[in-house]
Amino acid sequence: MLAAALTSDRVTAERRSMEPVESETPESQEISDRMLVERTQAGDPTAFDELVRRYQPRLLGMLYNMTNNHTDAWDLAMETFEKAYKSIHTFRLDAEFFTWLYRIGFNLTVNFIKRNKHRNNLSLDDTDLDLQNRSEFVDVSASGDAEKQSRLAELKKKLNESLMKLSDQHRAVVTLFDIQGLSHAEISKIMNCKEETVRSRLFYAHKQLQKYLKNYL
Repeated sequence: MLAAALTSDRVTAERRSMEPVESETPESQEISDRMLVERTQAGDPTAFDELVRRYQPRLLGMLYNMTNNHTDAWDLAMETFEKAYKSIHTFRLDAEFFTWLYRIGFNLTVNFIKRNKHRNNLSLDDTDLDLQNRSEFVDVSASGDAEKQSRLAELKKKLNESLMKLSDQHRAVVTLFDIQGLSHAEISKIMNCKEETVRSRLFYAHKQLQKYLKNYL
């Protein structure tokens, strides 16, 4: 059932993973993550299928932004959910399933990037970054003028190149904070570090990006 839940309607799910995450319906909120985990631990695989459907889009978004490859993101998502399912008995019910799952995916992805360093080509030229809604880019993207559109395309390209210059840890914290919208506390749990470390890495990463982009912003 796990494989079916992950692979069903793959094209649609892949597109959704690149879009803003919508809030859950009241019906889906009635069944908490904890209840689904408890049912999974008790031997009900359909409960874990619901967790997969609930978190697959957001997880894919993170994995794609860290790998810039849809195939790699899907493979890592499959591996993440499989590892989570096999380790579900170790999950503490007083913890957040979301951050626990993300931590598994994050660690797998960091190791994957290290093994495939030559393929690392992060790109934020996608709707996840939502550049057109950010104040830094509003007057650039507001017009359909060909020259301004060309400037926007050049800026996006420069942003991609700048992010590639960051270390894996700094690139990851930018992905989790600026793109995924996670809090410092959530990121600290996922990356297994102190909140002060998260803030420090963000500060450094933002300063580096500002330096690389100073002629474009």
